[in-house]
Amino acid sequence: MPTSNPAVRALNLSYSFGAHPVLQGVNVEFRWGTVSVIAGPNGAGKSTLIELLAGVRSPQAGTVERTGDVALVVQRTAAPDALPLTVQDIVTMGTWGAAGLNAPERRRRVAEALDRVQLTYLAGSPFNNLSGGQRQRALLAQGIARQARIFVLDEPAAGLDADSRARTRAMLAEEARRGAAVACVSHDDESIAAADHVITLNGGRVLS
Repeated sequence: MPTSNPAVRALNLSYSFGAHPVLQGVNVEFRWGTVSVIAGPNGAGKSTLIELLAGVRSPQAGTVERTGDVALVVQRTAAPDALPLTVQDIVTMGTWGAAGLNAPERRRRVAEALDRVQLTYLAGSPFNNLSGGQRQRALLAQGIARQARIFVLDEPAAGLDADSRARTRAMLAEEARRGAAVACVSHDDESIAAADHVITLNGGRVLS
């Protein structure tokens, strides 16, 4: 895995919704082995930046360079009640599309990912029965099972109690220690204080 170049770099990034500019000339980069927090007031363009970094939106101007597979963890996720999915099912989805992956290796990856996020005991539980913090951890495990090296999260601490926020911070820090690049939107003061880097957006521009 490269270490000298950024995991993700955005150059002169701009995006608008109709006539309303959301991001204007944004330049940011995220390094391997670090946790970066994207902070700023509501409407600053944080979630749009996250979506552009993850590739679920395409920039209208500028470029996004990625040097690894990206796992996007969104703020609120639910599975349709008509399609009951267990926690293990959700994590296993992370292995879909992996070329040459046999069944034993798939099971090994899923078991390891569940263990790393401390959800092995809930592997057979319906995903929709999980708390907000547990869902965040299951989606993080999905990215781990996929062997993504870049994790992009949209407000992973939103709506969680103090213990769940602390557990999520610890798990993200552990992924960074393993060499991953972690970037997350957050309003949580403790997450901002614990981050290796803080990028502050306001009015669609980077302040710091």
